[in-house]
Amino acid sequence: MTDIVKKQIYLILILAVFAVARTASAQLQIEIIDGNPSALPIAVVPFQWMEAGPPPADAVDAIVAGDLYRSGLFDPMAAEDMPEKPTDPESIRFGTWRLLKVDYIVIGKVRTAADGMGHEIIYQLFDVHKQEQLLSRITTVGPGDLRFGAHRVADAIYETLTGVPGAFSTRIAYVTATGVGAGSRYELVVADADGYGPQSIVGSPEPLLSPAWSHDGRKLAYVSFEQGNSAIYVQDVSTGARELISSGRGINGAPAFSPDGRKMALTLSRSGNPEIYVRDMATGRTEQLTTHWSIDTEPVFSPDGRFIYFTSDRGGRPQIYRLPAGGGNPERVTLEGEYNARASMAPDGRKIAVAQGRGNEYRIAVWDMETERFTVLTPGKLDESPSFAPNGSMILYATREGDRGVLSAVSADGSVRTRLVLSEGDVREPAWSPVIR
Repeated sequence: MTDIVKKQIYLILILAVFAVARTASAQLQIEIIDGNPSALPIAVVPFQWMEAGPPPADAVDAIVAGDLYRSGLFDPMAAEDMPEKPTDPESIRFGTWRLLKVDYIVIGKVRTAADGMGHEIIYQLFDVHKQEQLLSRITTVGPGDLRFGAHRVADAIYETLTGVPGAFSTRIAYVTATGVGAGSRYELVVADADGYGPQSIVGSPEPLLSPAWSHDGRKLAYVSFEQGNSAIYVQDVSTGARELISSGRGINGAPAFSPDGRKMALTLSRSGNPEIYVRDMATGRTEQLTTHWSIDTEPVFSPDGRFIYFTSDRGGRPQIYRLPAGGGNPERVTLEGEYNARASMAPDGRKIAVAQGRGNEYRIAVWDMETERFTVLTPGKLDESPSFAPNGSMILYATREGDRGVLSAVSADGSVRTRLVLSEGDVREPAWSPVIR
């Protein structure tokens, strides 16, 4: 076996998903594994339903409370434990809530929008101890978008209390498969960040890999083997329209959009060896950036678009390197550990999440660009494919639980871990979307 063939097989292993199985309609169930003992006590009082007809099964207040709880930073009071359920500021008895050791209280109402076509969510956030209003806002959403509106409410509350924009109204993408062998069926699925409303974007009897969001959250790039060889597609999430980007001889893999959406970094082996290329999305012109005997793969742009970070074994083992987005000399970034791959950049560009391997164990670790130190965030043993939330607060990743694959999320400081599990089957290859406007 030639060195080139070995390298190509190694690249495929880097890019490949484990065998996964599920039904396209299955919901992800999110559980808190490790909580935060210092989580802030908050009461999200049931919102008053002011529209004709019965309220939806998933109440706005329940969605808001669920979002805040899953962040790990808040400890919402159960509705049945609330001594009162005020819907107006004048009805709040702050002394009662102080006795219950609640720090913040949220009240609200839901009514028909002024145009009669959607909903208005009117809500207020109060500091219980200071008896001060911290937030008063109306969120308007279209018909059928009440759940999205609830996520926007949670985003606003989260930002008001933490100073960091919320990411509850974002989405996640992941890959699943059903069957075994010739009966396998792979799907690329998009769901809300809380696992609700999964939608199959594309299905294939052959593997689907490496989903990557466009800067505006409207499109997904991915790798498909539906024609036998690897090929990169870009698909509109809403319309289903898709464009073939690359299907040349050899490897076509690991697509990643630039922050402005004008370019795409990708891995191609058209020269006989896996190298990093950049494609101009308007003209289709593709430029080769690396030329080395090693395997160069898994490129991602820095948040400012100035650099491309990628995985390379040019030093003997996989590590993270970077080079200017316009081309130049690569430099090694990760200086610790025997295996660091699959980089995901924090939104501020100061940290990099990687899959860090040692022996037969793989964990999610974060490299601090300033201190040049790693912080290991997960227990392993097969943690991979990290993806930062667009606000930098959490990292989504794939792992194994027994004989099945699940998604997990860990806070950037490692204090909170959640698990996203399908009712049946496995799931892999997560990608967190940017903020959806």
